[in-house]
Amino acid sequence: MTERPTSTELVEAVREFLLNDVMNSPDKRMAFQARVAANVLGIVERELQQGAENEHLEHDRLVALLGHEGDLDDLRAELATAIRSGDYGGDRTELLATLKLTALESLEIANPKYANPEPS
Repeated sequence: MTERPTSTELVEAVREFLLNDVMNSPDKRMAFQARVAANVLGIVERELQQGAENEHLEHDRLVALLGHEGDLDDLRAELATAIRSGDYGGDRTELLATLKLTALESLEIANPKYANPEPS
């Protein structure tokens, strides 16, 4: 049974407090700091919601790309080393698609507006 409130709900509540109450402070420095803190909490909230699933998906993509199982950090390091040294011998199209998808998933957590820009 999940205890309430959840971590995500707590982070959201603090973020909403900062955005709705503290940012309306007449002290401009305080309002700016509240905006920064609210943005950080937004990242934490999205990480709590999406982070584990994104890591699972990235792990599966790296296993498919490298052709063997391993710890996510080890697979990342192996791929980075192979790319850096010029020894990556796999399909470049698959590599680019994998890297792009991983970058987009990270960006959806860090700043969803950049990952899904509004059409101009």
